[in-house]
Amino acid sequence: MKTILTALFVSAFASTIHAQTDSTKALTVSGYAEVYYGYDFNRPANHTMDGFLYNYNRHNEFNLNLGFVKAAYQTDRVRGNIALMAGTYAQYNLAAEPELLRHVYEANIGVKLAKDFWLDAGIMPSHIGFESAVGKDNWTLSRSLLAENSPYYETGAKLSYTSGKWSFSGLVLNGWQRIRRVDGNQTPAFGWQVQYKPSDRITLNSSSFIGNDKPDSTRQMRYFHNFYGIFQLSSKVGLIAGFDSGWQQSAKGSNDLNFWYSPVAILRYVITDAFSLAARAEYYQDKKGVIITAPAPFKVYGFSINADYKVSQEVLVRLEARQLTSSEDLFQKNGTYTNTNTSVKTALCIAL
Repeated sequence: MKTILTALFVSAFASTIHAQTDSTKALTVSGYAEVYYGYDFNRPANHTMDGFLYNYNRHNEFNLNLGFVKAAYQTDRVRGNIALMAGTYAQYNLAAEPELLRHVYEANIGVKLAKDFWLDAGIMPSHIGFESAVGKDNWTLSRSLLAENSPYYETGAKLSYTSGKWSFSGLVLNGWQRIRRVDGNQTPAFGWQVQYKPSDRITLNSSSFIGNDKPDSTRQMRYFHNFYGIFQLSSKVGLIAGFDSGWQQSAKGSNDLNFWYSPVAILRYVITDAFSLAARAEYYQDKKGVIITAPAPFKVYGFSINADYKVSQEVLVRLEARQLTSSEDLFQKNGTYTNTNTSVKTALCIAL
């Protein structure tokens, strides 16, 4: 009898240790930080670049764009992420959120409902666009105008399904880049995403948003679509082409819709495993000021060139020159406005 009890105890103890080991393997902790210096040749006196730029937007100073510590948990049936952040990304992108929530980069839980079906809820990265808040994952140092003026994050519930080369998602959201819903807004917002990867060299994506981001008393429905393709043309050359288009009611109950759009193309050339170059051409038009408030109709062309040097798998050094041009005087300079903005930026990224 004593032998049997001893065997049962050893078995139970071993099972507990095994479960703890599996749980430990399922949990990963990581960190990320990107420090930058930017110089805007229009030299804004308050050291803040134009208001439609939300990343790397401090002039003539060294600063932290984004730094976070993240814990991720993943098993066959459950997953979750929580990350706390600091930096000018949080300061400017989450300016409308309660102060405590401005430091939450990600906080979500997912449950596998059936084979290839997941339900996730919480604060998540946006389903819109090919550029994320994490600089090292993007081909250029600064974000395109298209990315800067569409959501980086969203809060809600997402049902996703993956089958071979296709993936589908449907979302119910608190709003357009919102953690906290707008006061007086009881209107649900919806999103969906369809992605097709016919090969490891091609990704095609379609993402949409429908909702009202104002109080119900002044409700203006917004309809937005983002399309992009990522093409690996050869072992060294890659191309991203994207197009955003949006419509919003001019006033509550109106049939008139204000329209804005933005095309962008980025070409990257990988010279060696450590060194790469990227060039970007873009245009953003928002004549009615739906997304961007400006002193004149917003119609801006942009060009940039970017160089990356990978010091190691963890460390990336970046340098970029960028010019934005408009036929109107839109960019702040010496207390007034001009039609050109030129800037240079450098960043040091580390991922652990």
